[in-house]
Amino acid sequence: MNKKERIKRIKSMSSSERQELIIKKMKAKGIEVGSGVPDKKYNSQEVFELIQIANCFPELRDKK
Repeated sequence: MNKKERIKRIKSMSSSERQELIIKKMKAKGIEVGSGVPDKKYNSQEVFELIQIANCFPELRDKK
């Protein structure tokens, strides 16, 4: 499936269907729901900055 088809498929899904898909993919990778840092609240600016930093260091991205 190419990128355009994948985007079209995801946009056609309901919110609950997208959540189920995300949870399914997380479980397949061994990631548990809520496995973040306990009692940590993330603001969108903080997350955005971390993403920008990670983009500067390709070795931080895990590609399997």
